[in-house]
Amino acid sequence: MTSQLDPISLVLTYSAIAVYVAAFLSYVFALAGHATNARRQLVSVGGPTVSQRGEEAQPEAAPDSRSARVGYALTALGWVLHLAAAVVRGVAAERVPWANMFEFSLTGTLLIVAVFLVVSRRARILILGPVVVGLVILLLGGATVAFYVPVIPLPPALESAWLVIHVLVALLATAFFGIAAVLSVTQLVKARHEKRSVPAVRTARLLDAIPAADYLDRLAYRLTIIGFALWTFTLMAGAIWAGRAWGRYWGWDVKEVWTFVIWVVYAAYVHAKATRGWEGNRAAWLSIIGFAAVLFNFGVVNVFFTGLHSYSGL
Repeated sequence: MTSQLDPISLVLTYSAIAVYVAAFLSYVFALAGHATNARRQLVSVGGPTVSQRGEEAQPEAAPDSRSARVGYALTALGWVLHLAAAVVRGVAAERVPWANMFEFSLTGTLLIVAVFLVVSRRARILILGPVVVGLVILLLGGATVAFYVPVIPLPPALESAWLVIHVLVALLATAFFGIAAVLSVTQLVKARHEKRSVPAVRTARLLDAIPAADYLDRLAYRLTIIGFALWTFTLMAGAIWAGRAWGRYWGWDVKEVWTFVIWVVYAAYVHAKATRGWEGNRAAWLSIIGFAAVLFNFGVVNVFFTGLHSYSGL
């Protein structure tokens, strides 16, 4: 019975990707519609818009067009299919669905979309839709093509309750880091736009849909705080699991080193924001570097480096 469920999970995964593509297109149409409306307003008023004058845009002022609502609804539908794919994969394997690279990707992107849906209910930042959904399409589609493996038994080292705790928390932290990094990239673009005394009209049409850079900075910081707390727990839980599985809490395995490197980068970000007053571009770049380290840890260390964690590349 379980062997017949794995193909169903794969079909659900491809279905989720297809719906995400439709959601991506809806968000693009929403951006295009906002650009057209902004141009008409600019022409009719004969002057710069509020955001062009440098005043802070409030999140609730972001456009809520029909295309944006359709995009959000399609994203939610894709997430339901995505969740079903993960659940069916777990039932087929008779374990949690995050024991190899394909399953990591399946569950990790599921959590990224979940965080995005929650954040989007509280802060309507239109540009997040195509960026986050586009990123999920690339990550999930690439992992399905490159890393898919049929359901296989767990290696002995993974047969532990810590598999549920350690990996799930790490994936959830990655989701918060990912959304924060997207906000940081958007913040850099918006900050550059705000500094221009006479912004390019074509660019301004799209960037007017984005809240002010300082608002994006604050939101990215709040999400990173949550992610950092979860990643700290991940580091501690991994050490406890290593002590039980291998008889030592720390052994400078390449995966352990990179997990610690990521923690140091985000600790520097939190410290710089909380005690040094870092704001704007410097903090945004630290956030982006941190998530780049997360992606390197996942996509390069897991695949190309050998060590005690090499089973994660199965």
